[in-house]
Amino acid sequence: MNIANKISTFRILSVPFFIACLVYYSPEKAFLKNLALAIFILGVISDGLDGFIARKAKLQSKAGLILDPLGDKLLLMSAFIFLSPISRLELKFPLWVVFIVISRDMIIIMGAVVIYMVKQAIDVYPTKWGKLTTTFQMLSVVCVLLQWKMSPFVWSAAVIFTVISGIDYVKRGFRILYALDNRRATG
Repeated sequence: MNIANKISTFRILSVPFFIACLVYYSPEKAFLKNLALAIFILGVISDGLDGFIARKAKLQSKAGLILDPLGDKLLLMSAFIFLSPISRLELKFPLWVVFIVISRDMIIIMGAVVIYMVKQAIDVYPTKWGKLTTTFQMLSVVCVLLQWKMSPFVWSAAVIFTVISGIDYVKRGFRILYALDNRRATG
């Protein structure tokens, strides 16, 4: 296991601690919100760091192709779920925002499974829309954890990019499946 994969694994293992901070948070235990913020920021930094190390040191691996996006999805999905109306924070994500973010990720995951079942391989790489989405989703989580009153503007941008990237990924998935069908029909 290379260093980039260890960093991704660290991000995955930090998720339960992040969730615990949000679940046990109360105004009397305000330090837990700050600890959740610190864990989340460490996760964001580790996301950039593992990709940078993997590219620079040419440490890209099949495990890394799974661990890195898995770490991102687990951290972001848990953040949106636990900063939703179930949260004890004053400012939280509306349910419709959580629904859009989670739905897009579930559609992408299901699409990847279908492509893998049909193709017996999958090339996982982010698009520019996917990177913008991840950036704005991460920024939205930080804004909500900071209880910044302008957070709705940030999460609205995140939702727009989430929808655009979701449509882009679905179109790319259909192109991959359609190309396979055409090759089989002509082959």
